[in-house]
Amino acid sequence: MTPFLVTERSDAILTVRMNRPETRNALSDPEQMQEFVDLCAQLKRDRSVKVVILTGTANAFCAGGNIKDMRERGGIFGGSPYELRENYRNGIQTIPLALYELDVPVIAAVNGPAIGAGLDLACMCDIRIAGDNALFAESFVRLGIVPGDGGAWLLPRIVGMPRASLMAFTGDTIDAAKALAWGLVADVVPAAALEEEAMKLARRIAANPSHALRMTKRLLREGQHMRLDSLLELSASFQALAHYTEDHHEAVAAFIEKRAPEYTGK
Repeated sequence: MTPFLVTERSDAILTVRMNRPETRNALSDPEQMQEFVDLCAQLKRDRSVKVVILTGTANAFCAGGNIKDMRERGGIFGGSPYELRENYRNGIQTIPLALYELDVPVIAAVNGPAIGAGLDLACMCDIRIAGDNALFAESFVRLGIVPGDGGAWLLPRIVGMPRASLMAFTGDTIDAAKALAWGLVADVVPAAALEEEAMKLARRIAANPSHALRMTKRLLREGQHMRLDSLLELSASFQALAHYTEDHHEAVAAFIEKRAPEYTGK
């Protein structure tokens, strides 16, 4: 079977495409979830990757759960209530645990509808940019179910509780312009230019030392649930490590000498 995640490497940037255009890149098969987990494990080991771009093939980012599978009680939606619970815990819920905790910065290039679990998947990324054709919906309630993959935790931290509640309680779809106004996405660009703009952003990020990027992301993640004094302790430890890297010394030397730095990842 063709992999769900198709990857393409450009220097220190890895583009990852969800590749099920016939289902608008819906998430239902355990194998799809495992591909996300395996990819994140690989990225933890590969220190040469500085940025990941996540996008979808064709005209959709991700349509969420496969509704046909829901109707037929197939994929992760099959079995008894106990089995369903385990399917969620060992299936789609492994994606936020793996992707959200990944130290590599991740850009979601939302190239079309990001619906239900698709919206939540975009929220697991660090930065979201959207084509002007993108659509967003926390639509679980319209199917008589709840956000089962972390959306109730993720979405309020991005758009705030009132707007997250509005999206979750109505299931309404918002367009790219409203997503930008609400802070759900950082930028909206013409659909035809989305991948180019995502790559430009990725290159700006990848121009920095990999160790500093990964530790900065970890601090941002930990800062969401730590006290200030605890975060400062962690920051001091990370900073001590950063000061002893070769890339830090190169950055300082390049700044003083007014030249472009040459980083080695050491």
